[in-house]
Amino acid sequence: MKILPPVSIEARRLLPSKWDLLAAILVLGFLVAFADASRFLVHPLSSITGKGLVLNPWDLPGYALRTSLRMLIALGVSLGFTFTYATWAAKNPRAGTLLVPLLDILQSIPILSFLSLTIVWFLSLSPGRIFGAELACVFVIFTGQAWNMAFSFFQSLRTVPPELEEAGRMFGLNAWARFWRIEAPFATPPLIWNMMMSMSGGWFFVTASEAISVGKTNIALPGIGSWIAVAIAQQNLPAIFEAIAAMLVVILIYDQLLFRPLVAWADRFRVSSEPSEEAPQSWALTVYRRSRLLDLMTAPFEQMMRWSYYWHPPSFGLKAAVREVNSRLSDIIWYTVLALLGTFAAWRVGIFFVEANFSWSDAATAIGYGFITLARVMVLIAIASLIWTPIGVYVGLRPKLTAIIQPVAQFLAAFPNNLLFPLVVSLIVFWNANPDIWLSPLIVLGTQWYILFNVIAGASTMPQELRDAAENFGVRGWLWWKRVALPAVFPFYVTGAITASGGAWNASVLAEVASWGKNTLHAHGLGAYISDAMTAGDFHHVLLGTIVMSFFVLVVNRILWRPLYWFAERKFRLT
Repeated sequence: MKILPPVSIEARRLLPSKWDLLAAILVLGFLVAFADASRFLVHPLSSITGKGLVLNPWDLPGYALRTSLRMLIALGVSLGFTFTYATWAAKNPRAGTLLVPLLDILQSIPILSFLSLTIVWFLSLSPGRIFGAELACVFVIFTGQAWNMAFSFFQSLRTVPPELEEAGRMFGLNAWARFWRIEAPFATPPLIWNMMMSMSGGWFFVTASEAISVGKTNIALPGIGSWIAVAIAQQNLPAIFEAIAAMLVVILIYDQLLFRPLVAWADRFRVSSEPSEEAPQSWALTVYRRSRLLDLMTAPFEQMMRWSYYWHPPSFGLKAAVREVNSRLSDIIWYTVLALLGTFAAWRVGIFFVEANFSWSDAATAIGYGFITLARVMVLIAIASLIWTPIGVYVGLRPKLTAIIQPVAQFLAAFPNNLLFPLVVSLIVFWNANPDIWLSPLIVLGTQWYILFNVIAGASTMPQELRDAAENFGVRGWLWWKRVALPAVFPFYVTGAITASGGAWNASVLAEVASWGKNTLHAHGLGAYISDAMTAGDFHHVLLGTIVMSFFVLVVNRILWRPLYWFAERKFRLT
């Protein structure tokens, strides 16, 4: 029997390990799935009309794949938007005076309004091809994902501890290096939880984004959203349950391959001198870390980032004192520009009212409906806060429980409200109940999870020293909640409440009008006002309702949420 010589250490390093094989399977699987979905982009647009969609269970895995890829692309675009928009608003006070209110307005605009205003433009980018409809779909999903991520990152950048910033300057880091080595890591844990919420929240409007109506043309992009739209139109309950099962599978895959590894990886960025007692674990993160294949693929990018940390832009001989001389003049110019833009916007709105032949009674009607929806939103946000804040603190302080609750919360957050329409409409009709009351919970059903996810993120980043000190001093009961838990999670709660409030206004467009078969229920409110105008094709009243909704959201944010935001920022910095 011939004995083979032992394999040297150098040879072993050249051989692929089991981690390399697993990583290769994941990478190749993603590339194949992306290529398979991309080959349909050049097909004619006429091939995806709503009438041509058949509810065949064998097609559902392919539909789920295409929906998940659209949501992943939209999440990547939302992440790029967050790093640029939120950073600009947080770092530049002048820009923040415009960008933060603009973000309030953007999150208040109904998703269907975005779709109706942009669909023709996106379709014109690729006339007669599916590619334009795919761009419109990704854009609509993006508008349902980006705002809460931007709010979270903005809040984190505004509350970076001063000692961390000072440490970066002492080590000679430039602004670019301080951002990626200090500020972005500090903001990463809450950002990841808001990414989960964004991905889950994208399912809420996936029906509207994949089943598109343009005039007399109906477009149904193959996906779970269009499947659900056809199933509801046909009153096909088995098909709806099949879509729910497919959603659950996609959410679990995302949880295992993306979000759970991110949560485990972000545990290293906790602001604490001690590691967490129960660090979150992820088998996928182990694969990513131990695979030499992924190291080779990411090495050029890592090296470029390291080089950029030592680059300092030329000053061209300008000193800081010289640059500060014109700061007051710059402020005057900037605020003058803002005043001119506001005047121009008011002028355009006035022209719109004149051209549409609106009377004061039309505006009063929309505003009256706005107050009704405002009452619904505020009451429901208060109830959701009382329920999910203590639950979020309890879960966030227990990493093992967080790992169990995380996919469940993602699935509940992703559950589209329109799948509950058959049950809700049937019960309201059967009991002859008041739609103004019993349709209201549908408004907050999908947005309440913003509060839960942000509170969990805040509790999970609570320093271990703070918890140990409270335990050593015997701080328990209500005193513990008042002095330890609530101050620690308050900035995160405010971020969740702002996005939940804006999302609730957005959801009112779908929730205040519920249909199943021949039964259609209307609740009085601004959401139903906009929805009825969309159904009637009345663009002017859609725009009027959207303007009024944006005004209400902006005023509520300025009067209520923004002061709480500033208070949380000061409180967090002092602690």
